[in-house]
Amino acid sequence: MLVWGRFLRPPSTRGRFQRPSNQFQGQTMSILNEVISANQSYVGSFGAKGELALPPARRFAILTCMDARLDPAKYAGLVEGDAHVIRNAGGRATDDAIRSLVISHKLLGTAEWFVIHHTNCGMELFADEVIADLLEDDLGTASFDGKTWSNPHHHGGHAAGHFIKWHTFSHNENSVALDVRRIREHPLVPKTIPIHGFIYDVRTGRLNEVEAATAAGKAAA
Repeated sequence: MLVWGRFLRPPSTRGRFQRPSNQFQGQTMSILNEVISANQSYVGSFGAKGELALPPARRFAILTCMDARLDPAKYAGLVEGDAHVIRNAGGRATDDAIRSLVISHKLLGTAEWFVIHHTNCGMELFADEVIADLLEDDLGTASFDGKTWSNPHHHGGHAAGHFIKWHTFSHNENSVALDVRRIREHPLVPKTIPIHGFIYDVRTGRLNEVEAATAAGKAAA
């Protein structure tokens, strides 16, 4: 049984669960100290970034997944101050994501949006009822054997997970198109904003357009 974050590679998962390298293994620094140390280095080279304007200079926004393998600054060529990046599990067009996009346009001037999902997404590996049942049984991290999720312990959790919409999906391109359509059809989103749909390939770093999504997000003439 494998614990999330320490995956080996079961034959049935086609590379979904390779064990990540741990560059800090054997070091005595805690994660907190590592973050503080990195921030001190960042402050030392911060330079004129403190003079950046509040609105994003390139006037666009990205909605994408929280997956640690995705670096929007690199795959979209961003530096501080360029664009808004909104992230959640799956890069889904949730009410809160749309709230952020509406603010991004209405108050901060973005005029073009991207919805970017990715290959090998964890949101494809479970259904809403699966995580709800796991949480009701135990709040600790679950294990995955390549096919089934289970709790290593059974200390009791809470049924609140049954009342949350987890926004899981089973078909990546369809989910991108669905999210773009949901944003496009929202009454607070102007028809003049183009919304592009892409899937980021975690094996190559390439952004692949989902044509049906981009067509659905086409701006009004």
